[in-house]
Amino acid sequence: MPDVLGYRAKLGVIIPSTNTVVEADYNRLAPPGVTVHTGRMYLERQALGSDADFEAVLGEIRRSLDVAVRDLLTCEPDYLVMGMSAETFWNGVEGNARFIERLRARTSLEVSTGASACRAALDALGVRRIAAFSPYQPVADRQVERFFTEAGFDVVRITGLRCPTATAIAQVGPDELRRVLRQIDSPDAQAIVQVGTNLSMVALADEAEGWLGKPVLAINAVTLWHALRARGITDRIAGAGRLLREL
Repeated sequence: MPDVLGYRAKLGVIIPSTNTVVEADYNRLAPPGVTVHTGRMYLERQALGSDADFEAVLGEIRRSLDVAVRDLLTCEPDYLVMGMSAETFWNGVEGNARFIERLRARTSLEVSTGASACRAALDALGVRRIAAFSPYQPVADRQVERFFTEAGFDVVRITGLRCPTATAIAQVGPDELRRVLRQIDSPDAQAIVQVGTNLSMVALADEAEGWLGKPVLAINAVTLWHALRARGITDRIAGAGRLLREL
């Protein structure tokens, strides 16, 4: 029998223990009959102030992933979403594919990642040239650019906010994000992609599409769209950008 509240889908979402944005975004946007359940990957350290710090945090993510998945599976989700995007871009298209296969083998569930969801969204929008930004250090931005380039997109501009800690990402406000959007926008970019799931970007992306005149893809809206459509749920959702509103 279906779950009383999650009668259309129970989404299992894996996030870092430091993340405070994914759950709020998903719970606000999930349509009736779709519930969201998180497993947290424990991070002992939060420092992201250098390339070495960033790679050390990724090491903790990799060590914590299996336990978070184990715990999450006890609520019997029917679809899995990786609510931490950097790891899914690592090592390009093949790295993302290996990550998905690891989770499929562990869970027997289909999986949405930030990388695969962004690729599908850009294809659906007919976009080939993008600008992108993140809260990351340069080491991670290079991996984001590598993935999109290998996937056949032209990255005309990319920048990172260089947030000093994992929790500091959620403290970046809309004024700073508007500045970044204007800084990286140009006529040769057909869309702007934001990665980094602890940035609060969904509502601002919807707003920015109006004054930029192009799609602005907020990673949390994109992964939710990808997961819902994979489950055959085609509800149109306002306030989260063109993707969820129209496609």
